[in-house]
Amino acid sequence: MKDIEEVKEMLKTRLTEKRYNHSLGAMKAAREIAKMYGEDEEEAEFAGLIHDIAKEFSKEEIENALEKYKIVPDEIEARQMGLLHAKLGAEVAKAEFGASEKVQNAIKYHTTGNIEMDTFAKIIYLADKIEETRTYEEVEELRTLAKEDLDRAILFTLDFTIQKSIRKKSLIHPD
Repeated sequence: MKDIEEVKEMLKTRLTEKRYNHSLGAMKAAREIAKMYGEDEEEAEFAGLIHDIAKEFSKEEIENALEKYKIVPDEIEARQMGLLHAKLGAEVAKAEFGASEKVQNAIKYHTTGNIEMDTFAKIIYLADKIEETRTYEEVEELRTLAKEDLDRAILFTLDFTIQKSIRKKSLIHPD
């Protein structure tokens, strides 16, 4: 795992200011939630910081990364390319930062969630949703719930996300 300050400097060159600030917020939230649930705070901070490393890839960068990492998008990812940033981010985290399998899985599932998420992955999933730059209507309720019951907070988020996808007439990923 690289020095967190080095990673921050590198991210400043790759992400827009808004996405960078979101990543800093996710880093902070991940550390706080990890402390509450007895997970490694530094590792959570690192995962929170780099979780969106591939979020702003261009279409060409996505295509190149898919080929490089031998990732075949599923039917939904092929139609909603934005979902691929999680899988690609997990691979980039390993290749560029030597991220552990635990960090990779957390990054891989931070967008869709997954039944196989361990406590660490749940923390990163929630940190992405409740970090300080998030302002959607339900965020305060979710922030409170995250401090009380990790699994209930996950279910609340999944419910909210599914309802939002239905309203937008978007596809819902089976993960």
